[in-house]
Amino acid sequence: MALEIERKFLVLDDSYKREAFSSSHIRQGYICSGHGRTVRIRMKETCQDDGSTLLRAYLTIKGPSQDGGLSRYEFEQEIPVSDAEQMLTFCESAIIDKRRWLVKSGSHTFEVDEFFGDNEGLVMAEVELSDASETPVIPHFIGKEVTGDRRYYNGHLSRNPFRFWKAEGE
Repeated sequence: MALEIERKFLVLDDSYKREAFSSSHIRQGYICSGHGRTVRIRMKETCQDDGSTLLRAYLTIKGPSQDGGLSRYEFEQEIPVSDAEQMLTFCESAIIDKRRWLVKSGSHTFEVDEFFGDNEGLVMAEVELSDASETPVIPHFIGKEVTGDRRYYNGHLSRNPFRFWKAEGE
């Protein structure tokens, strides 16, 4: 099991789209979550250089966050797409629908997630680090850091969508 170390940020504008070298459509749901642990099903559709698309699916188990939300243990395994489609039907809450854009900055790749559906209007970026003390080159489109703010975890967004936050005073 690998230790995932990442920082999360809000995104200021859509200039990341012009700078992206790849994008994919992601649908994911949570079979169970609680006490900081999640079991997630993800389907990811990526356009290939020849114009075709590649659809892959993954089962991911994440442990509770550590270091103020900076790191957590993660296990991920590719699974058959047909199994993932079936598992998405019995997820505990709404399915997260987003487009992920990959943007290079220095020696790191920022993953910028543009959310749709009930989370439309939310755009976040995350960068994975090899060490918690590592300092990535922050691109110009990056805004406020939200690392450790549980409201911005995808599992939370599936239960408490972004479009309801203002009404609830979040």
